[in-house]
Amino acid sequence: MTPGFEGSYLGATDKISPLAIMECKICWTPYDPAEGDDTRQVMPGTAFVDLPEDWSCPGCSAPKAQFLVREDPGAASAPVLAEMERRTQALVADFTEVFNGKMRDVPMVNHALHVQAVEFQPYEGGFLGVLVAPWFMNLVFLPPADYPLLPATGKEVLVFPSGEYEFIHNAREMTGPYLACSLFSPMGDFTSQLQAVDVARAVMAELFRPENRAETDRAADIRARREAELAPPVDSLPAAEEPSRRRLITGGLGG
Repeated sequence: MTPGFEGSYLGATDKISPLAIMECKICWTPYDPAEGDDTRQVMPGTAFVDLPEDWSCPGCSAPKAQFLVREDPGAASAPVLAEMERRTQALVADFTEVFNGKMRDVPMVNHALHVQAVEFQPYEGGFLGVLVAPWFMNLVFLPPADYPLLPATGKEVLVFPSGEYEFIHNAREMTGPYLACSLFSPMGDFTSQLQAVDVARAVMAELFRPENRAETDRAADIRARREAELAPPVDSLPAAEEPSRRRLITGGLGG
């Protein structure tokens, strides 16, 4: 593997987790993926290994290769994270194949979008996140090996802090068994991949907020509430003013 930094594990980036906190060996400025880097417009949640190759230390402009591992809270969970990466890559590959083989010319498909796994995380022995595709957005649970599976199209209700959600069992060649809860279909209201990913992230955040339970037990209602929060009232925008980024994120879906 090509070295990505000088110190720790001889620069082998596969030895550090996405949670690794790095430190410049010249000025001791840290890079914490939980915080990102405002000076270079790097979003929170960006792992050190995913930084652009031309990224440099915000303290002294030293190149990325001059960083050492200060601490790595995710090292113990590295095998779990590697398995999550493998399974989400298989999920994306499966549905990319569906798009290329069956959906590419279907009118309902939004060609501004592509298949992407968003905000997947370990959950109940498996992995939970949102799958964005040109024709749907689904909450997806990749179950552990010992999970009691139902026949294809069988329905199961999963309980989260925000409420109860109906999932459908299914399986694909590369992914294996999975459970899916529909969030959006079709995807015509989305104008960009960034917009769809932002909404997917918002859905994942709302899913684990207990305060939503009193309002709804339906995924669609929680989604609509979050979209309404992101989109400012139409009357609050002057006629000549460009829509705000929050409004662009939802594409007016909240209205």
